[in-house]
Amino acid sequence: MTNQEFSVERDRLLAAHERLIERPNERLPESNGWFHRYRYPVLTAAHTPVVWRYDFDPAANPFLMERLGINAAFNVGAMEWHGGVVLMARVEGVDRKSFFAVAESANGIDGFRFWDYPVVMPETAEPETNVYDMRLTAHEDGWIYGLFCAERKDPAAAPGDLSSALAQCGIARTRDLKTWERLDDLRTSSAQQRNCVLHPEFVDGKYAFYTRPQDSFIEAGRGGGIGWGLASNMEHAAIDEETILDQRGYHTITEVKNGLGPAPIKTGKGWLHLAHGVRNTAAGLRYVLYCFLCDLKVPYKVIAKPGGYFLAPEGEERVGDVSNVAFSNGWVQRGDEVLIYYGASDTRTYVAATTVERLLDYVLNTPPDPLRSAACVSQRIALIDKNQRLLKP
Repeated sequence: MTNQEFSVERDRLLAAHERLIERPNERLPESNGWFHRYRYPVLTAAHTPVVWRYDFDPAANPFLMERLGINAAFNVGAMEWHGGVVLMARVEGVDRKSFFAVAESANGIDGFRFWDYPVVMPETAEPETNVYDMRLTAHEDGWIYGLFCAERKDPAAAPGDLSSALAQCGIARTRDLKTWERLDDLRTSSAQQRNCVLHPEFVDGKYAFYTRPQDSFIEAGRGGGIGWGLASNMEHAAIDEETILDQRGYHTITEVKNGLGPAPIKTGKGWLHLAHGVRNTAAGLRYVLYCFLCDLKVPYKVIAKPGGYFLAPEGEERVGDVSNVAFSNGWVQRGDEVLIYYGASDTRTYVAATTVERLLDYVLNTPPDPLRSAACVSQRIALIDKNQRLLKP
């Protein structure tokens, strides 16, 4: 490749990237009333800056090859930021290692542009191999906390076993999303912790955590569902007792495991939650999103929970590195509007838009899961009978 050809190809890559960033998103008309999807993903591997991937030195890279490839951008934390929206993305290189990076948009729907550099996350005395799936919480103590999965190889794994891992809740805090202070990993009585979330307010003068206790890296085992616990400080956060606030259930969307998504939204009728549920199928695990509402004064008390899922992967969302997965660890309330960011098949990130009013109507007025086929039929017949009466001339 001549120097001129190199320059032409470099400029083509930069221009194509800019067109992707500037592409307007399109709200899809189809809706069941709960939310509206948007046509294009807000983040993909291709959204990462070209300078993160290519070496633009002709002498070192005469064929203008990607030197540090990116595989995916998904499972984002989210928050409002200076009038816009920032996403704390899990960016995965082709080497399978994940890292955090911030992308910012004025409207939260399109135009997400990554900041110049990925996040430099300090390590603990026991460095982890991989970090991912950060939940962002702007706490009333004035700090922004990031809770994420800190994964290390299991030292007790049998020789030759290179897949067994230990997952714990890593904790860091920041004021500007650029400089981070790493704190101790969360300590609980559970063997492993994933999908932990910090409640945005003090409870009884303590920091409140939503947890997901599990026996092993993949299997929940005796872990009963989404937990709740209090810690006296964040620097050395420790929970002495976990209470399960949302249990897993046989033959439901949460039969294999479940975990909280982002920190809850405070409303006049309760704390509004978004979570993921996992069940097994002949084609493998299926991840969907569901909602529930907790009491304002007793945040670990569930007061409303619709049956079934709120959002499941559709169409191309079902295709990716880990197919048939919808996963969310970030949403943003902007006035009455709520923007839900969800990872599709561990590959890319989409957005769906709804409102607080719609979400509250959904959780308070959608019937719960009656847990048996016969009861489900009775529930549906009652709806049919009601509508038949309403539709009579």
